[in-house]
Amino acid sequence: MQRFEGKVALVTGAGRGIGRGVALCLAEEGANIIVNDLAPTEGLGARATVREVEALGRRALAYDADISDREQVAALFAAGVAHFGRIDVVVANAAFSIREPVIEARWEHVLRTLEVTQFGAYHTCQAAAQQMVKQGSGGKIVIIASILGEIVFPNSAAYNMAKAAVIHLGRTLSAELAAHRINVNVINPGYIDTPGERKFATEEQIVQAARNLPWGRLGTPRDIGRAVAFLASDDADYITGTTLVVDGGYKQAMRLPEA
Repeated sequence: MQRFEGKVALVTGAGRGIGRGVALCLAEEGANIIVNDLAPTEGLGARATVREVEALGRRALAYDADISDREQVAALFAAGVAHFGRIDVVVANAAFSIREPVIEARWEHVLRTLEVTQFGAYHTCQAAAQQMVKQGSGGKIVIIASILGEIVFPNSAAYNMAKAAVIHLGRTLSAELAAHRINVNVINPGYIDTPGERKFATEEQIVQAARNLPWGRLGTPRDIGRAVAFLASDDADYITGTTLVVDGGYKQAMRLPEA
């Protein structure tokens, strides 16, 4: 399928992990991609994803920006429009997390988590809405939240509350933008196999976690990319303000203790 032929998509945090998976899935279906991430380190970053997008025969623009900074977000969108002429799909994916119990959490870590994960999503969605309303031809906004915005996960309070907030942001924005035919939806991934998870768990722990899931494996960035591609396509024209859980049955696996 080529559901995005002639369309332009902007994906934040797309240098690796879920963002990269989203960018590649959209490019496979015809989209040109604005690839955002922080400035690259150790060969990672937006440019690596750009090369993969271009290998699929699509055009791509790498743009380094910290989405917690409103001025950098504005510059990101301005550069994307200057390069491609328009933006049809925006995926607010970039996030940050440091796992600490509340009683020990350092405020700078909490603040950075909120600045990127919550406020960064707000900046991205606001800029997307402004550009799409200006274009006057509708659009698609997809926010990557988390099942941790729905269920308790100890040692992750700042991230949990940030993801809960962006879920509600998506619902609110969908109501505000419906008259402009701009669909706004949220995806809540479960346990996804990304480089970021290696900050918090060993390979052995990750393998064991996969065995414990109902689907028998961790999710992949491509699993989330395919879900984004659906919600960002015309196939989902009548879907807005919804939250799609993509977790391989993670929540359904929660059980009360045996009697």
